[in-house]
Amino acid sequence: MQVPFLDLKAHHHPHREEFDQAIGEVIDAGAFAGGQFVGQFEEAFAAYCESKYAIAVGSGTDALWLALLALGVGPGDEVITVPDTFIATAEAITYCGATPVLIDIDEQTYNMDPGLLEAAITSKTKAIIPVHLFGQMADIDPILAIATAHGIPVVEDASQAHGAKNKGRRAGSLGAAGCFSFYPGKNLGAFGEGGAVVTNNFELASKIRMFRNHGQGEKYHHQVVGWNCRMDGIQGAVLSIKLRNLDRNNDLRRQRAAQYDRLLHAVNEIVRPHCAEESEHVYHIYAVRVSERDAVLQAMSKRGIACAVHYPIPLHLQQAYNELPYERGSFPIAERCASEFLSLPMFPELTESQVDIVAENLSQLV
Repeated sequence: MQVPFLDLKAHHHPHREEFDQAIGEVIDAGAFAGGQFVGQFEEAFAAYCESKYAIAVGSGTDALWLALLALGVGPGDEVITVPDTFIATAEAITYCGATPVLIDIDEQTYNMDPGLLEAAITSKTKAIIPVHLFGQMADIDPILAIATAHGIPVVEDASQAHGAKNKGRRAGSLGAAGCFSFYPGKNLGAFGEGGAVVTNNFELASKIRMFRNHGQGEKYHHQVVGWNCRMDGIQGAVLSIKLRNLDRNNDLRRQRAAQYDRLLHAVNEIVRPHCAEESEHVYHIYAVRVSERDAVLQAMSKRGIACAVHYPIPLHLQQAYNELPYERGSFPIAERCASEFLSLPMFPELTESQVDIVAENLSQLV
Protein backbone atom coordinates (compact mmCIF):
# COMPACT_ATOMS: atom_id res chain seq x y z
CA MET A 1 0.00 0.00 0.00
CA GLN A 2 1.20 3.49 -0.89
CA VAL A 3 1.00 5.92 2.03
CA PRO A 4 1.16 9.65 1.18
CA PHE A 5 2.71 12.15 3.51
CA LEU A 6 -0.28 14.47 3.06
CA ASP A 7 -3.54 14.03 1.12
CA LEU A 8 -5.21 17.37 0.46
CA LYS A 9 -7.60 15.83 -2.05
CA ALA A 10 -9.04 13.54 0.62
CA HIS A 11 -9.07 16.45 3.05
CA HIS A 12 -11.11 18.70 0.78
CA HIS A 13 -13.39 16.23 -0.94
CA PRO A 14 -16.09 15.96 1.77
CA HIS A 15 -16.63 19.74 1.71
CA ARG A 16 -16.30 20.35 -2.02
CA GLU A 17 -19.87 21.59 -2.44
CA GLU A 18 -19.47 24.05 0.42
CA PHE A 19 -16.24 25.35 -1.08
CA ASP A 20 -17.78 25.71 -4.53
CA GLN A 21 -20.72 27.63 -3.11
CA ALA A 22 -18.50 29.91 -1.02
CA ILE A 23 -16.19 30.69 -3.93
CA GLY A 24 -19.23 31.40 -6.07
CA GLU A 25 -20.46 33.89 -3.48
CA VAL A 26 -17.11 35.66 -3.54
CA ILE A 27 -17.27 35.86 -7.34
CA ASP A 28 -20.83 37.18 -7.24
CA ALA A 29 -19.92 39.81 -4.66
CA GLY A 30 -16.67 40.76 -6.39
CA ALA A 31 -15.00 40.86 -2.96
CA PHE A 32 -11.61 39.53 -4.03
CA ALA A 33 -9.11 41.58 -1.98
CA GLY A 34 -10.12 41.88 1.65
CA GLY A 35 -13.81 42.62 2.03
CA GLN A 36 -16.73 40.97 3.77
CA PHE A 37 -15.58 37.35 3.54
CA VAL A 38 -12.21 38.16 5.05
CA GLY A 39 -13.96 40.17 7.75
CA GLN A 40 -16.22 37.26 8.62
CA PHE A 41 -13.24 34.96 8.93
CA GLU A 42 -11.38 37.46 11.11
CA GLU A 43 -14.29 37.63 13.53
CA ALA A 44 -14.60 33.84 13.73
CA PHE A 45 -10.85 33.23 14.05
CA ALA A 46 -10.44 35.85 16.80
CA ALA A 47 -13.20 34.14 18.77
CA TYR A 48 -11.65 30.73 18.19
CA CYS A 49 -8.27 31.96 19.42
CA GLU A 50 -9.87 33.60 22.47
CA SER A 51 -8.55 36.96 21.32
CA LYS A 52 -10.28 40.28 20.72
CA TYR A 53 -8.89 40.93 17.25
CA ALA A 54 -7.67 38.98 14.23
CA ILE A 55 -6.06 40.71 11.27
CA ALA A 56 -5.93 38.53 8.16
CA VAL A 57 -2.89 38.99 5.92
CA GLY A 58 -1.28 37.43 2.88
CA SER A 59 0.91 34.83 4.60
CA GLY A 60 2.33 33.71 7.91
CA THR A 61 5.53 35.56 7.05
CA ASP A 62 3.51 38.77 6.63
CA ALA A 63 1.90 38.12 10.01
CA LEU A 64 5.25 37.91 11.80
CA TRP A 65 6.74 40.86 9.93
CA LEU A 66 3.80 43.22 10.47
CA ALA A 67 3.44 42.24 14.13
CA LEU A 68 7.09 43.15 14.74
CA LEU A 69 6.77 46.39 12.79
CA ALA A 70 3.69 47.36 14.76
CA LEU A 71 5.61 46.73 17.98
CA GLY A 72 8.26 49.18 16.82
CA VAL A 73 11.02 46.68 16.02
CA GLY A 74 13.52 48.28 13.64
CA PRO A 75 17.17 48.73 12.65
CA GLY A 76 19.65 48.09 15.41
CA ASP A 77 17.21 46.05 17.48
CA GLU A 78 17.49 42.38 18.45
CA VAL A 79 14.77 39.74 18.51
CA ILE A 80 15.31 36.43 20.32
CA THR A 81 14.09 33.20 18.76
CA VAL A 82 15.27 29.62 18.13
CA PRO A 83 17.38 27.99 15.40
CA ASP A 84 15.01 25.09 14.64
CA THR A 85 12.21 26.76 12.71
CA PHE A 86 11.26 27.62 9.16
CA ILE A 87 13.36 30.52 7.93
CA ALA A 88 10.32 32.84 7.80
CA THR A 89 10.66 33.38 11.55
CA ALA A 90 14.08 34.93 11.02
CA GLU A 91 13.15 36.64 7.74
CA ALA A 92 10.47 38.66 9.50
CA ILE A 93 13.08 39.90 11.96
CA THR A 94 15.55 40.72 9.20
CA TYR A 95 12.96 42.59 7.11
CA CYS A 96 12.39 44.90 10.08
CA GLY A 97 16.10 45.71 9.99
CA ALA A 98 16.67 43.88 13.27
CA THR A 99 19.02 41.01 14.10
CA PRO A 100 17.92 37.49 15.09
CA VAL A 101 19.45 36.32 18.37
CA LEU A 102 19.18 32.56 18.81
CA ILE A 103 18.99 30.31 21.85
CA ASP A 104 18.89 26.52 21.98
CA ILE A 105 15.84 24.36 22.46
CA ASP A 106 14.47 21.91 24.99
CA GLU A 107 15.35 18.39 23.82
CA GLN A 108 11.94 16.95 24.70
CA THR A 109 9.55 19.52 23.22
CA TYR A 110 11.89 20.99 20.57
CA ASN A 111 10.71 24.45 21.63
CA MET A 112 12.54 27.40 23.18
CA ASP A 113 14.37 26.56 26.41
CA PRO A 114 13.23 29.24 28.89
CA GLY A 115 16.30 28.58 31.02
CA LEU A 116 18.49 30.13 28.32
CA LEU A 117 16.36 33.21 27.71
CA GLU A 118 17.50 35.57 30.46
CA ALA A 119 21.17 35.40 29.43
CA ALA A 120 20.31 36.32 25.82
CA ILE A 121 18.50 39.56 26.69
CA THR A 122 20.40 42.80 26.11
CA SER A 123 19.49 46.47 25.98
CA LYS A 124 18.82 45.96 22.25
CA THR A 125 16.23 43.18 22.74
CA LYS A 126 12.87 44.45 21.48
CA ALA A 127 10.88 41.21 21.12
CA ILE A 128 10.94 37.47 21.82
CA ILE A 129 9.50 34.93 19.37
CA PRO A 130 8.89 31.47 20.81
CA VAL A 131 7.98 29.04 18.02
CA HIS A 132 5.26 26.48 18.77
CA LEU A 133 7.00 23.85 16.67
CA PHE A 134 5.22 20.88 15.07
CA GLY A 135 1.93 21.72 16.84
CA GLN A 136 2.93 21.97 20.51
CA MET A 137 3.09 25.23 22.39
CA ALA A 138 6.37 26.33 23.92
CA ASP A 139 6.67 26.48 27.71
CA ILE A 140 5.04 29.87 27.58
CA ASP A 141 4.61 30.90 31.25
CA PRO A 142 8.31 31.26 32.16
CA ILE A 143 8.94 32.95 28.81
CA LEU A 144 6.19 35.48 29.50
CA ALA A 145 7.41 36.01 33.07
CA ILE A 146 10.95 36.80 31.95
CA ALA A 147 9.72 39.00 29.11
CA THR A 148 7.37 40.93 31.39
CA ALA A 149 10.13 41.52 33.92
CA HIS A 150 12.19 43.16 31.18
CA GLY A 151 9.29 44.97 29.48
CA ILE A 152 9.77 42.99 26.25
CA PRO A 153 6.78 41.89 24.13
CA VAL A 154 6.34 38.24 23.18
CA VAL A 155 5.18 37.38 19.66
CA GLU A 156 4.02 33.76 19.41
CA ASP A 157 4.91 32.05 16.15
CA ALA A 158 1.87 29.77 16.09
CA SER A 159 2.14 28.97 12.40
CA GLN A 160 2.07 25.23 13.15
CA ALA A 161 -0.17 25.29 16.22
CA HIS A 162 -3.73 26.14 15.17
CA GLY A 163 -5.90 25.07 18.10
CA ALA A 164 -3.06 23.94 20.35
CA LYS A 165 -3.40 24.68 24.06
CA ASN A 166 -1.25 25.10 27.15
CA LYS A 167 -3.06 24.88 30.49
CA GLY A 168 -6.33 25.31 28.60
CA ARG A 169 -5.22 28.50 26.82
CA ARG A 170 -5.15 28.79 23.05
CA ALA A 171 -1.96 29.23 21.07
CA GLY A 172 -1.57 32.83 19.96
CA SER A 173 -3.66 34.32 22.76
CA LEU A 174 -0.99 34.82 25.42
CA GLY A 175 1.66 37.12 23.98
CA ALA A 176 1.35 40.65 22.65
CA ALA A 177 0.46 38.98 19.35
CA GLY A 178 0.08 35.52 17.91
CA CYS A 179 0.98 34.82 14.28
CA PHE A 180 -0.49 32.08 12.09
CA SER A 181 0.15 30.69 8.63
CA PHE A 182 -2.63 29.19 6.53
CA TYR A 183 -0.37 27.55 3.99
CA PRO A 184 -2.40 24.69 2.42
CA GLY A 185 -0.76 21.87 4.37
CA LYS A 186 -1.30 23.47 7.78
CA ASN A 187 -3.92 22.21 10.26
CA LEU A 188 -6.00 25.15 9.07
CA GLY A 189 -4.96 25.60 5.46
CA ALA A 190 -6.18 27.94 2.74
CA PHE A 191 -6.41 27.34 -1.01
CA GLY A 192 -3.12 29.19 -1.39
CA GLU A 193 -1.23 31.61 0.83
CA GLY A 194 -2.71 33.27 3.90
CA GLY A 195 -1.94 34.31 7.44
CA ALA A 196 -3.29 36.19 10.44
CA VAL A 197 -2.24 38.05 13.57
CA VAL A 198 -4.36 37.77 16.70
CA THR A 199 -4.07 40.20 19.59
CA ASN A 200 -5.98 41.75 22.48
CA ASN A 201 -4.36 45.14 21.91
CA PHE A 202 -6.57 47.57 19.96
CA GLU A 203 -3.70 49.92 19.09
CA LEU A 204 -1.52 47.07 17.84
CA ALA A 205 -4.39 45.67 15.75
CA SER A 206 -5.02 49.09 14.21
CA LYS A 207 -1.37 49.50 13.26
CA ILE A 208 -1.23 46.06 11.63
CA ARG A 209 -4.41 46.82 9.65
CA MET A 210 -2.78 49.97 8.32
CA PHE A 211 0.51 48.27 7.50
CA ARG A 212 -1.24 45.49 5.53
CA ASN A 213 -3.12 48.03 3.38
CA HIS A 214 -0.47 50.47 2.19
CA GLY A 215 -0.47 52.38 5.49
CA GLN A 216 -3.92 53.85 5.02
CA GLY A 217 -6.47 54.25 7.78
CA GLU A 218 -9.01 55.31 5.19
CA LYS A 219 -8.80 55.23 1.42
CA TYR A 220 -6.03 57.42 0.02
CA HIS A 221 -5.09 58.73 3.47
CA HIS A 222 -1.74 57.09 4.21
CA GLN A 223 -0.63 57.66 7.80
CA VAL A 224 2.48 55.44 7.50
CA VAL A 225 4.44 53.67 4.81
CA GLY A 226 2.79 50.29 4.53
CA TRP A 227 2.66 47.35 2.17
CA ASN A 228 0.15 45.21 0.32
CA CYS A 229 -0.43 42.27 2.67
CA ARG A 230 -4.19 41.83 2.36
CA MET A 231 -5.85 38.41 2.42
CA ASP A 232 -7.84 37.38 -0.67
CA GLY A 233 -11.58 37.08 -0.33
CA ILE A 234 -11.58 33.50 -1.59
CA GLN A 235 -9.12 32.50 1.14
CA GLY A 236 -11.29 34.13 3.80
CA ALA A 237 -14.38 32.28 2.56
CA VAL A 238 -12.58 28.92 2.41
CA LEU A 239 -10.98 29.35 5.82
CA SER A 240 -14.33 30.17 7.43
CA ILE A 241 -15.61 26.77 6.31
CA LYS A 242 -12.49 24.89 7.35
CA LEU A 243 -12.34 26.59 10.75
CA ARG A 244 -15.60 24.90 11.70
CA ASN A 245 -13.91 21.51 11.32
CA LEU A 246 -10.55 22.37 12.90
CA ASP A 247 -11.15 20.91 16.36
CA ARG A 248 -12.51 17.66 14.90
CA ASN A 249 -9.53 17.36 12.57
CA ASN A 250 -7.10 18.06 15.41
CA ASP A 251 -8.76 15.30 17.43
CA LEU A 252 -8.20 12.91 14.51
CA ARG A 253 -4.54 13.92 14.37
CA ARG A 254 -4.20 13.19 18.09
CA GLN A 255 -5.80 9.76 17.60
CA ARG A 256 -3.32 8.87 14.86
CA ALA A 257 -0.44 10.21 16.96
CA ALA A 258 -1.56 8.03 19.87
CA GLN A 259 -1.63 5.03 17.53
CA TYR A 260 1.91 5.79 16.35
CA ASP A 261 2.96 6.08 20.01
CA ARG A 262 1.51 2.67 20.86
CA LEU A 263 3.08 0.95 17.89
CA LEU A 264 6.52 2.50 18.26
CA HIS A 265 6.92 2.70 22.04
CA ALA A 266 8.95 -0.52 22.28
CA VAL A 267 11.39 0.44 19.51
CA ASN A 268 14.35 1.86 21.39
CA GLU A 269 15.95 3.21 18.22
CA ILE A 270 13.08 5.65 17.73
CA VAL A 271 12.53 8.79 19.80
CA ARG A 272 8.83 9.61 19.67
CA PRO A 273 7.35 13.12 20.12
CA HIS A 274 6.92 14.18 23.74
CA CYS A 275 3.71 15.91 24.77
CA ALA A 276 4.39 18.16 27.76
CA GLU A 277 2.19 18.13 30.83
CA GLU A 278 -0.92 20.34 30.51
CA SER A 279 -0.26 20.68 26.79
CA GLU A 280 -2.69 19.84 23.98
CA HIS A 281 -0.56 18.96 20.97
CA VAL A 282 -2.21 19.27 17.55
CA TYR A 283 0.45 17.29 15.64
CA HIS A 284 0.87 19.44 12.58
CA ILE A 285 3.97 17.26 12.21
CA TYR A 286 4.58 13.88 13.83
CA ALA A 287 8.38 13.93 13.89
CA VAL A 288 10.35 11.03 15.30
CA ARG A 289 14.11 11.00 15.72
CA VAL A 290 16.25 8.23 14.27
CA SER A 291 19.93 7.73 13.54
CA GLU A 292 20.96 7.47 9.89
CA ARG A 293 17.85 9.52 9.12
CA ASP A 294 18.52 10.10 5.43
CA ALA A 295 19.02 6.40 4.74
CA VAL A 296 15.79 5.57 6.58
CA LEU A 297 13.96 8.25 4.59
CA GLN A 298 15.11 6.75 1.29
CA ALA A 299 14.26 3.22 2.39
CA MET A 300 10.76 4.25 3.42
CA SER A 301 10.27 5.93 0.06
CA LYS A 302 11.30 2.75 -1.77
CA ARG A 303 8.59 0.94 0.17
CA GLY A 304 5.95 3.43 -0.99
CA ILE A 305 5.77 5.42 2.24
CA ALA A 306 6.21 9.17 1.86
CA CYS A 307 7.98 10.69 4.84
CA ALA A 308 9.61 14.12 5.02
CA VAL A 309 12.30 16.08 6.79
CA HIS A 310 11.46 19.41 8.37
CA TYR A 311 14.24 21.93 8.88
CA PRO A 312 17.36 19.79 8.40
CA ILE A 313 19.55 22.92 8.47
CA PRO A 314 19.13 25.14 11.54
CA LEU A 315 18.95 28.90 10.94
CA HIS A 316 22.49 29.64 12.08
CA LEU A 317 23.91 27.19 9.53
CA GLN A 318 21.95 28.61 6.59
CA GLN A 319 24.01 30.55 4.05
CA ALA A 320 21.52 33.41 4.27
CA TYR A 321 22.51 33.92 7.92
CA ASN A 322 26.23 33.23 7.77
CA GLU A 323 26.91 36.75 9.09
CA LEU A 324 25.37 35.90 12.46
CA PRO A 325 28.00 35.25 15.17
CA TYR A 326 27.34 31.51 15.36
CA GLU A 327 29.01 28.39 14.03
CA ARG A 328 28.42 24.66 13.95
CA GLY A 329 28.22 23.53 17.56
CA SER A 330 26.68 26.78 18.82
CA PHE A 331 23.34 25.06 19.46
CA PRO A 332 24.07 21.37 19.97
CA ILE A 333 20.53 20.25 20.81
CA ALA A 334 18.94 21.96 17.82
CA GLU A 335 21.69 20.65 15.53
CA ARG A 336 21.39 17.08 16.80
CA CYS A 337 17.61 17.09 16.46
CA ALA A 338 17.79 18.58 12.96
CA SER A 339 20.01 15.70 11.85
CA GLU A 340 17.62 13.09 13.27
CA PHE A 341 14.09 14.41 12.62
CA LEU A 342 11.94 12.22 10.36
CA SER A 343 8.36 13.40 9.78
CA LEU A 344 5.88 10.55 9.37
CA PRO A 345 2.61 10.80 7.43
CA MET A 346 0.12 12.83 9.45
CA PHE A 347 -3.23 14.26 8.33
CA PRO A 348 -6.81 13.88 9.60
CA GLU A 349 -7.81 11.42 6.89
CA LEU A 350 -4.89 9.08 7.58
CA THR A 351 -6.36 5.63 8.28
CA GLU A 352 -5.51 3.22 11.06
CA SER A 353 -4.26 0.68 8.53
CA GLN A 354 -1.97 3.28 6.96
CA VAL A 355 -0.50 4.09 10.37
CA ASP A 356 0.03 0.35 10.96
CA ILE A 357 1.96 0.08 7.69
CA VAL A 358 4.13 3.13 8.42
CA ALA A 359 4.98 1.96 11.92
CA GLU A 360 5.70 -1.63 10.86
CA ASN A 361 8.07 -0.56 8.08
CA LEU A 362 9.83 2.05 10.18
CA SER A 363 10.37 -0.47 12.97
CA GLN A 364 12.02 -2.84 10.47
CA LEU A 365 14.36 -0.18 9.10
CA VAL A 366 15.81 1.48 12.18
